[in-house]
Amino acid sequence: MSLSQFQAANEERRRVYHEADVVVVGAGVFGCAVAFALAKQGRSVLLLERWLKEPDRIVGELLQPGGVSALEKLGLAHCTEDIDAIPVHGYEVIYYGQGVNIPYPPNAGAPPTKGSQEYTNEKGGRPEGRAFHHGRFISQLRRACASQANITIVETEVTDTITSEHKPQVLGVKSRTLNPKTGEKEEDYYFGQLTIIADGYASKFRKQYITKQPIVKSKFYALELIDCPLPAPFHGTVILGDASPVLLYQIGTHETRALIDIPENLPAASVKNGGVRGYLRNVVLPTLPQQMQPSFEAALEDGKIPRSMPNSFLPPSTQMEKGVVVLGDAMNMRHPLTGGGMTVAFNDVVLLSDLLSPERIPDLGDTVAIKQAMKDFHWQRKGLSSIINILSMALYSLFAANDRQLSALKKGCFAYFQRGGNCIDGPSSLLAGIIRQPLVLVYHFFAVAVLSIWLVIQDTVGGFLGLWKLPLAVEESIRVFYKACVVIFPFIFSEVRT
Repeated sequence: MSLSQFQAANEERRRVYHEADVVVVGAGVFGCAVAFALAKQGRSVLLLERWLKEPDRIVGELLQPGGVSALEKLGLAHCTEDIDAIPVHGYEVIYYGQGVNIPYPPNAGAPPTKGSQEYTNEKGGRPEGRAFHHGRFISQLRRACASQANITIVETEVTDTITSEHKPQVLGVKSRTLNPKTGEKEEDYYFGQLTIIADGYASKFRKQYITKQPIVKSKFYALELIDCPLPAPFHGTVILGDASPVLLYQIGTHETRALIDIPENLPAASVKNGGVRGYLRNVVLPTLPQQMQPSFEAALEDGKIPRSMPNSFLPPSTQMEKGVVVLGDAMNMRHPLTGGGMTVAFNDVVLLSDLLSPERIPDLGDTVAIKQAMKDFHWQRKGLSSIINILSMALYSLFAANDRQLSALKKGCFAYFQRGGNCIDGPSSLLAGIIRQPLVLVYHFFAVAVLSIWLVIQDTVGGFLGLWKLPLAVEESIRVFYKACVVIFPFIFSEVRT
């Protein structure tokens, strides 16, 4: 049988009998990428999505250089083209009106090597990220999947998994599919040797297969600013002050996304203080650079409450079930402040497709081999994912400081960036998904803590005449160091647990 005949037979098997090597639930960032990667290896893939219209979301709009690199490895780099995507060269951090530029490090890329999972940059030179409208990017990923002969995309609402009556193994999924003739939804079934569930942050299957559940302490409220002059074009902008952090980045020729973090039960955003809109107008607006305020104010004039998304933290889990794995945001999430979610997702797909390749696992029904592959996946991904997970949560804890010690650490973090050199190149490489050594993150975090302590001593003691305050400075320094440990170690422990 020729390759074309084999593909045609598999297509009929998917379309008529709803059978494939792999059933992927969710045609979002992770689902599309993993379907495409496995199909390129010759696997027969059913890609199921509840709604195939272009999505309209306020996150998943910033892709770090490490994510761009992974897209290149997957053969999906073209998906950032023809969607009015904007290059991203780094960050601008503004602390109480004072700015510091944090560009991505120069010459970080290298030509791809066979089998390499590390960062590469096909173009060479300084790494670049991409920012775009989420829906346009997802539509491009779905078009790429539709062009693959080994993928069949079905618009259907998956409702449950199908488990074997003879042994505890998932065989596929149940769903409800709209019958165009009757206009009614009818029960449907799809079968695969392996079912990959990637149904996103609000996963309906998470509780069924994962013991951990997301922790939500705040929400991002979103505005779309039109023709907004950013302090540093082609850079993400982070505004730090007394309010919770504000993140801005350009997602189109004329559009800039503004994401405002609002913790739960924040008094300044209470109903009596005007709610979310009152908080944005009275607290956030005055903290923005002067040239940005007219665009921000104009975006508030429509009278609607801005759309929001929960900022969730979900530590990763090893996958032990037979016949099914839960991946993407359904399995692991972090605060979106650092824009690392899609970078983790695409790098996970690069690694997973290698571990599940036909050369390693000819038969995806081999549950023993799949179980071992998922153990390897859980630990091998940590070179990148643990950094982005810990960095995002630790930075958010500092940037959303709500006590004296965290405020001292926030001030120390900004002062660290101001020193330039490796104090910028190191953190920006971690943020970008370029450096994949967790110990480097720990080094920079505690370097910030030490600098914060030095600033506390300086501020408390002052000159020679203030030496009598030294015991107070030492006491506060101990508290700052303790707070730094309290911030980072729980997230480190969450990564090393199985």
